[in-house]
Amino acid sequence: FGRGAFDGCDRRLCPPMAFGTAEKRDSNCAELARPCTACLSLASSVLAQYRMAKEKSVVRSRLAARAAHCCERSTEMTDLDQAHAAMDASPEDDTARLQFYERLADTELFMLLSAEAAGDQVSPELFEIEDQKFTLVFDREERLSQFVGRVAPYAGLSGRALAEMLAGQGIGLALNLEVAPSAMLIPAEAVDWLVATLSHQPDETEARLTEVSAPGGLPEAVISGLDRKLAIAAGLARFAYLAAATYEDGSRGHVLAFIDAVEGAEKALASAASEALTFSGIEAGMMDVLFVRARDPLAAHLAKVGLRFDLPEPEAPHMPGAPGMDPEKPPKLR
Repeated sequence: FGRGAFDGCDRRLCPPMAFGTAEKRDSNCAELARPCTACLSLASSVLAQYRMAKEKSVVRSRLAARAAHCCERSTEMTDLDQAHAAMDASPEDDTARLQFYERLADTELFMLLSAEAAGDQVSPELFEIEDQKFTLVFDREERLSQFVGRVAPYAGLSGRALAEMLAGQGIGLALNLEVAPSAMLIPAEAVDWLVATLSHQPDETEARLTEVSAPGGLPEAVISGLDRKLAIAAGLARFAYLAAATYEDGSRGHVLAFIDAVEGAEKALASAASEALTFSGIEAGMMDVLFVRARDPLAAHLAKVGLRFDLPEPEAPHMPGAPGMDPEKPPKLR
């Protein structure tokens, strides 16, 4: 991993990237796409890249005043609570901050609405603090219930989908107010930043592998980041191998090889790898992504030398029901 230069806005620039879609000409040449990190901002990918994210764009109304034990502050620490605690404990740690926003993008959030949804149109409940607008969101339905204490409409959708919906509208997120240790105000500028970072796509070009070997020298943050990202890419491929790579021009690096990827899922998987690098906090890291069939000789060699990541089996498909619950039509602001 090399250092990137700085531009005038003090953002790290990625070094030149390669890779497009190359037709496989022999057992050592496969389709590749190269992601690259952009240091300190917030994240990277699109709602449609993860089936999970699409399936969780729903609108529903439910009794918010629950039994007494549900209204007590829960002692359970959610993933978002833990990421917030790590960020809060190390305010100067850019990596901890990035990883908090990674959890935010990947978590299903529940947004309080001011009125029942009309089809796929939603109206968030807004309030102002020092001339800034915020909408109330929670990472557990029980936490929303505890805060509201009454029957109230709300929208449930992934953090990335919510950020995309609010982007450019000057609306921030009031997260878990009064009900969780992760309570905080996320300004509109941070929401816009998150969307801009999520919109990053890996570049593509052609390259030829001459050797793959056991991976080495990768930061643990990259390994754990890949593990998290691939855990939510259920059903997009059977599994993946991480390995060191040497190319025809003599350059070296690492590759993440997906085995038997579902047709059409290549972009989503490459973007997931890109997000893992972005949220790891490393400077100007690069990793190639390639797609291999299990019957190819390269797959057998990767099985011997590579670090394997198993992707979960997909859940049973959800059949849309009431208006606003079609995962292909997430709610819109009105």
